[in-house]
Amino acid sequence: MRPTEAPLDWTRVDVVVPRAPLRTPGAAMAGFRHGVSAPVDIAMVAHPAVTLLVDLSGEGELVHRARDRHGRGSVVVGLLPGDFRAGGLVGECLQIRLEPVVAASVFGVSAGSDGSDGAVVSLADVWGCEAERFEEGLRAAGSWEERFALAADVLGRRLGAGPRVDPEVAHAWRRTFGRRGRVRVDGLADEVGWSRKRLSARFRSQLGVTPKRAARLVRFDRAARLLAAGHAAADVAAGSGYADQSHLHREVREFTGLTPSAVAVAPWLAIDDVAWPASSPARRPTGRA
Repeated sequence: MRPTEAPLDWTRVDVVVPRAPLRTPGAAMAGFRHGVSAPVDIAMVAHPAVTLLVDLSGEGELVHRARDRHGRGSVVVGLLPGDFRAGGLVGECLQIRLEPVVAASVFGVSAGSDGSDGAVVSLADVWGCEAERFEEGLRAAGSWEERFALAADVLGRRLGAGPRVDPEVAHAWRRTFGRRGRVRVDGLADEVGWSRKRLSARFRSQLGVTPKRAARLVRFDRAARLLAAGHAAADVAAGSGYADQSHLHREVREFTGLTPSAVAVAPWLAIDDVAWPASSPARRPTGRA
């Protein structure tokens, strides 16, 4: 974090979600409006979705950093981007989460991977001149509901025209997500009638991570949300499929560089039950806000 930046005070942020279900399958959206004109810095916790952050400032005020690479403006964040931070003088931002299988069609199957475990790519590099038209349309919209509808239309068109993920890969992902990461790659390969090697290669080329890493990510996401909801680390480990609390600690450290107690108060997770309540575990009365 640079000296001029500060952690984001979420009490000063208005969070808006669509009133009606989105027409685009596998997509979730939330709008953010920061009422203070001051630079901020936010650490983003890995999530089992491809994330699109749309800068609505019109001036490239959204700044993002990952693996010592810096950029400005709207950005597509693939699975497991590493130490990813976003911030700057951001007044308004639209965040879209896409199921990886859907994202592969919306952005192209190569957008989710750069040969590592996750890519961070400028939206302009992925969509070309359409990215600017998309941003301009969102800024001109009169309300967040209009923005959500416009974004859903664009995503729907691109989804219909984009490349398709292999059905076998789609099945393996959805099975992994549905079982909260408690799957074995050999079992997934048997289910789709492929060898383990073929499934791993196709899964990674299309979704950006191997099936094993995907399962670990999904399991970690469940654990992180339970930690943020105020559950004890020992209970989270037992309930999320880890061998013991030490195993949970190692996985959290690898994915975030933090301890479970630090993840429990991670700013990004702190607003998930507001922006995406359907995907967050119920908070206890004593849980963290």
